[in-house]
Amino acid sequence: MTIKIQRILSRAKKMTKNGKIKDAQNLYEISLKIYPQNKDLIKGLADIQIIKTQEEPPINLIQSIIDIFSNGKIKEAIIEIEILISQYPSSPLLFNVSGAFHKSNGQLEDAIKKFKQAIILNSNYAEAHYNLGVVHSELDQIIDAIKNYEDALAIKNEYPDAHNNLGNILLNLDKIEAAARHFELAIEFNPQFSQAYNNLGITNRRRGHPLEAGKNFDKALSINPNYAEAANSRGNIFQDYFDQVNAIKFYKRALEINPNFVDAYNNIGLAEKELNNIDNAIESFKKALSINPNYARAYYNLSGFKQYRANKEEIKKMQSLLITNNISQYDRIALNFALAKVNEINETHDGFFNYLHKGNKLRKKELNYITKISEEHFSEIRKTFDLFPSSAEISLLSKPSSIRPIFIIGMPRSGTSLVEQIISCHNSVHGAGELNTLGILFSKLLDDFLNSDHKNKISNKTLLSVREEYLDTLYNLNSSKDIITDKAPGNFRFIGLIMTIFPNAKIIHLKRNPVATCWSIYNRNWSGNGYPFSYNLNDLGHYFNLYAKLMNHWHKKFPGKIYDISYEDLTRNQEEETRKLLEYCELEWDENCLYFYKNKRTVKTASLLQVREKMYQGSSEAWKKYEAYIQPLIDALKPYLKSN
Repeated sequence: MTIKIQRILSRAKKMTKNGKIKDAQNLYEISLKIYPQNKDLIKGLADIQIIKTQEEPPINLIQSIIDIFSNGKIKEAIIEIEILISQYPSSPLLFNVSGAFHKSNGQLEDAIKKFKQAIILNSNYAEAHYNLGVVHSELDQIIDAIKNYEDALAIKNEYPDAHNNLGNILLNLDKIEAAARHFELAIEFNPQFSQAYNNLGITNRRRGHPLEAGKNFDKALSINPNYAEAANSRGNIFQDYFDQVNAIKFYKRALEINPNFVDAYNNIGLAEKELNNIDNAIESFKKALSINPNYARAYYNLSGFKQYRANKEEIKKMQSLLITNNISQYDRIALNFALAKVNEINETHDGFFNYLHKGNKLRKKELNYITKISEEHFSEIRKTFDLFPSSAEISLLSKPSSIRPIFIIGMPRSGTSLVEQIISCHNSVHGAGELNTLGILFSKLLDDFLNSDHKNKISNKTLLSVREEYLDTLYNLNSSKDIITDKAPGNFRFIGLIMTIFPNAKIIHLKRNPVATCWSIYNRNWSGNGYPFSYNLNDLGHYFNLYAKLMNHWHKKFPGKIYDISYEDLTRNQEEETRKLLEYCELEWDENCLYFYKNKRTVKTASLLQVREKMYQGSSEAWKKYEAYIQPLIDALKPYLKSN
């Protein structure tokens, strides 16, 4: 046998072993044209033909090994499947099954190799692409996982699990609309897919479509009544709509299904807190910790109560969790803020700021915030407003509404919750809390405008649609009262939009000592992605500057339309300022407004405990004992301190 023939045979056998059957066949066929009488090459080609006719083993052999695996004998099943692969080395099915076995045994790298081999043998093997995506997801190799799922769907679009898994990844990447499309396709191809309904509900909630989300969760529960996560999610929707009684009912339903569902206990605690049932709230958070002592968010939630002081054992537990590497970034942030609060209560200033700065630094990094983001956003707001038609045009075209909104705006922690609590005590007013509707509608308006071909003017039709959608949100509150407050502080950005679609709207602007306001913002870990400028002292000073300039701009555009009220004046002269406030809102005097702390309405903001107490003065001076620790903030706000 010549050296050339030996090399050809060696190469062909290696291809065969690696499952590259077609490549080996081509090599044999080309070589036989050069050496047509060589018996070794003829035999090699014949062997390939035999392998090709025996690509897949009898299904009963595979099933017998799967039965071994199903009985919990994973290692034995792996050995058996490898023996079968040696007999049928060109079977994509066997490599896919082997990959699944290795994955179940925690051998993720081996599983990847097996799934990849299955794909080499059959590039159109959708299930192998999907399984490869599952493993890459578990390894947090997101880019690879996305490609695997997309490859699976390119081969077989009617693949509900692939759509659902890809939707989850996109949702985590904050690609909300793309995620929603995949969940909808998963449901289209499998109308009984309860998990996809639940995931679509979570997505719709984040989209700002809570009613649709509620329907999604209801559908998930109708398909699978024992779906604890869907019951918990349904409770979230009731909580969003201030219906804490029904929220707690669904959280308890989740616990009936899964008694160790710590998220449900945590959510009950939050709902009880909003109802001012402090003892019940503390008990629920403690119950969560009794099930999972590593549950960081319960420590964080407990740290916000004056009635609760962490004991030495709990403090040590939080500290020990922080020095481990196996907690999430979310938990690490929560624990830093919780320990900051512990040190604040104990008046250990160095410890307080050590944990507070760490928590804020981690949160800023997580949100990837830079000041340019806010600069561009505020610039877009001004430019967009300049393209609005006149409010007179909108008034002529709009349908009359029985609802009259009152907007309470300002920087976060400026006193908006207190003012809403006061006004909502009036017998003609419903307090709706912080509605995110206007922000969502403005973002959609801006996206549609930037993607349109007509960039010289925003149409009457578009703004009328925004008006109607906002009013629909207020109607869906099912309030018997026609005057409704919306106290989302960030709506100060959209005053131009508000005054265009509601020319007679009442806008109450809270003004508070700038350092007191920004210090109070920095001292909290805000939920979701809200207020990304909050986690750095310089960023806060920069954002306050943008806010102040924009408010000055709106005052010039709408002179006499925006009512400024000083938080400090309100706390010093409660009745006088309350009378002026109600007069501006064209509301008759109602003495109940002086007793706002007796109002039993649900409050969801960071101020929910304060508004349950009588008016007190001095909160705007609290930052002064920390001057040495927040000097960059004080320096940034000096231009605004003279006028406050």
